[in-house]
Amino acid sequence: MRLATSMLLFCVALLLALGLVVLYSSSMTQVGAGYLAKQALWAVGGALVFAVAASLDYETLKRWAFPLLIVSIVLLALVYVPGIGIVAGKARRWLGHGSLRLQPSELAKVAIILAMAAYGARERRRITTFTWGILVPGAILLPALALIFVEPDRGTTLLMLAVCGVMLYTAGINWKVVVVPALVGVAGMVLYFARDPLVILRLKAWWFLEESKMDKGFQAYQATLAFARGGLTGLGLGNGRQKLGFVPEHHTDMILSIVGEELGLIGTLTVLTLFAVLVGCGLVIAWRARDRFGTLVATGITALIGFQALINIGVVTSALPCKGLPLPFISYGGSNLVMMLGCVGLLFNIARQGAAEELHSDDALGPDDLPAPQTP
Repeated sequence: MRLATSMLLFCVALLLALGLVVLYSSSMTQVGAGYLAKQALWAVGGALVFAVAASLDYETLKRWAFPLLIVSIVLLALVYVPGIGIVAGKARRWLGHGSLRLQPSELAKVAIILAMAAYGARERRRITTFTWGILVPGAILLPALALIFVEPDRGTTLLMLAVCGVMLYTAGINWKVVVVPALVGVAGMVLYFARDPLVILRLKAWWFLEESKMDKGFQAYQATLAFARGGLTGLGLGNGRQKLGFVPEHHTDMILSIVGEELGLIGTLTVLTLFAVLVGCGLVIAWRARDRFGTLVATGITALIGFQALINIGVVTSALPCKGLPLPFISYGGSNLVMMLGCVGLLFNIARQGAAEELHSDDALGPDDLPAPQTP
């Protein structure tokens, strides 16, 4: 377990350091060190959340899981209140005023994971049935996911559905009760998205990238050029040109394109490797957790980080249609960074208590450890 936590800390620290360096490089011509200073401040706040999450008894979170989910639902609803919610790009996703913003969906991600873990740990015997494996979890998830969906933030909604699916599978849900609801859900989403003009435009831009490079495919096409210009070793930190107004959102969702241009294929593969190792460490921690709740929380957090990174990388490299999700620990943004560091703190917590449980069991005397009876 110590190796897993050490590797996890190494990967997160390296991703965070790389993110700060590339963030400054990507924004120095626009705002100087402004984004870097804010991100560093959020990193300090995230480190404090990490320390708290790593030190408390995570069993306490089982009792507070559903109240925390209710709080996150209230915050998601406040996004729609005039004067409190912030509208940007025809979307309502933030609370706050001016540059001080909070994205409630980031808190909701953690709250959903904790609620699903608490439910899976409590209903381990009944979760194999359709009612307790599909209907009840669906009712728990529906309010939060519906509010996120209509922001609109379809990417986060699909991300959390995938994370919850992995958690329910880990909790022992019977795959036979999943097949029909899953097919119905997929069919419903296809029909809904088929009637959404924006989704159709994005799919066409993704499929016919060359033809749409001056319209909806502009961002993806310019990101592709960034990777091509970077080659194997990159142009060098600070020497990228695509950040000069060519790649929109180059400091947030598309920051990996700056990594590819300035650090080359080697830098991009390094990021991929770090995320792969991080996910592997998370799975080891989940496997060796001291109880079912810890296993489910670690599984959910690992799936969240892994899926979010995979989707972001897929979008930036044009392997997936355009969808705005930040790259964990690297993209600019305070809410996501603080919550991700808090999630890593929970992984450390689960690993620490799992290791203590193993040590306690190893130190306990078993039948073979008792001294042999002495014959007179």
